[in-house]
Amino acid sequence: MHSGDLITVFGGSGFIGRHVVRALARQGFRIRAAVRRPDLAYHLQPLGDVGQIHAVQANLRYPASIKAALEGADAVVNLVGIMNETGRQTFDGVHAFGAQAVAKATAERGLDKLVHLSALGADENSKSIYSRSKAEGEKLIREAVSTACILQPSVVFGPEDKFFNLFAGLARISPVLPLIGGGQTKFQPLYVGDLADAVVACLKEKTAAGQTYELGGPEVLTLQQCMEFILATIDRKRLLVPLPFAVARFQAQFLNLLPNPLLTPDQVELLKHDNVVSAQAVLQNRSLEALGIEGHSVETMVPPYLARFRRAGQFTHVNPTE
Repeated sequence: MHSGDLITVFGGSGFIGRHVVRALARQGFRIRAAVRRPDLAYHLQPLGDVGQIHAVQANLRYPASIKAALEGADAVVNLVGIMNETGRQTFDGVHAFGAQAVAKATAERGLDKLVHLSALGADENSKSIYSRSKAEGEKLIREAVSTACILQPSVVFGPEDKFFNLFAGLARISPVLPLIGGGQTKFQPLYVGDLADAVVACLKEKTAAGQTYELGGPEVLTLQQCMEFILATIDRKRLLVPLPFAVARFQAQFLNLLPNPLLTPDQVELLKHDNVVSAQAVLQNRSLEALGIEGHSVETMVPPYLARFRRAGQFTHVNPTE
């Protein structure tokens, strides 16, 4: 691909989307952010030069809007995803049929450059609806555009994340933090900026066509280690209490009735399995390093944006490694 090419980014205004848009802008691409609410996407424009980034309305439920968003595009990036089902926003609707709609429209435009964001651990046989829908989406994407590059990240972190920020916020008000399943589930947290660079690499590298990459950061951490790091970073002492999966699922059924639940039964199911890059992916050059990206560590990137959760904010001196 060449500088100046037009990239349509579905889901460009979200947490991951804004970092992808910034990374594309730095490479000189023109970006069309296809979002449901363009009036809420003005924060994207300062990420590039004047006229380089433009938001348009698109909804994956309406093929005509997808087709319009792809008019004149040279490549496509699909970042649309949800962690909770709400109303018409279902896992299958967004991750499977929504992804299929994007892929079909991409094929109809005669484009072979498509980068699709899935999730590490996507499995058609999983008991998690989220995981099954991600796997189904990958299958439908491949059927429509065989050259698509699929990215499967572990837990993604960054200034606006809903992982480290979520538990740090909980630690500010609660004397107890739950270790679901004992807190031994393993993650390989991936910095959002590294994920954005991976998207750019997939667009620029011809060898990425038709590949599925498993993406994780430089360190593997258990849920308990993540909690301990958070508490050390924000300088708060809290009791870490193991919570069996069965109890966590029971509680999540009630929390799931809230508009923005902290935990859902489906997320409890996901926590039963480690979320790390496989040895096979590393050997087959389907990892972050294979794309020429050196991942940023949690210890390096997280403390600055968790400073607001300290008692005296950024003015509290804390060394999480002590």
